Amino acid sequence: MSDKLTPQEAEKEFWKSLKESNTGMLGIDQPGYHHQPMTGFGEPENGTIWFFTRDDTDFARDVAVGGQNGMFCYQAKDQKVQACIHGVLAIDHDRERIDRYWNPVVAAWYPDGKDDPHLTLIRFEADDGRVWVSDKGALGFGYEVLKANLTKSTPDAGGVSDVNLQ
Repeated sequence: MSDKLTPQEAEKEFWKSLKESNTGMLGIDQPGYHHQPMTGFGEPENGTIWFFTRDDTDFARDVAVGGQNGMFCYQAKDQKVQACIHGVLAIDHDRERIDRYWNPVVAAWYPDGKDDPHLTLIRFEADDGRVWVSDKGALGFGYEVLKANLTKSTPDAGGVSDVNLQ
């Protein structure tokens, strides 16, 4: 892959990767706000990522104010896809999404299960961002670095593209 990654390819790779490796850093997009690790469940058809949270956390209370711009920073476990996505955060109690994405890992955070009074969702309506994709792997990256040093050039580390996920 080279710098000629199209927005459509980047978007496709992002959603595919998020389905396989769905943890990133989510936060309110404002100076001084610290992002936190969150597991997201992506819906490419509508550009939305859903996150389970508890309503008694600082983050959920901050999002509940309404109209908060957010940022989701993502790096796949295999490091082939990285992304930084802007969007709008909102509290949601969509029962269908809770049922759809409920799993044993999520259940561990809610002693009363799906009826836990603190269970809530954060809906992240993705807007725009930047996605980096590299399919070279560790060996390919090492080769690119070696080649660049020998030829006094820069390595081909993959492609990057701005995306609009709306």
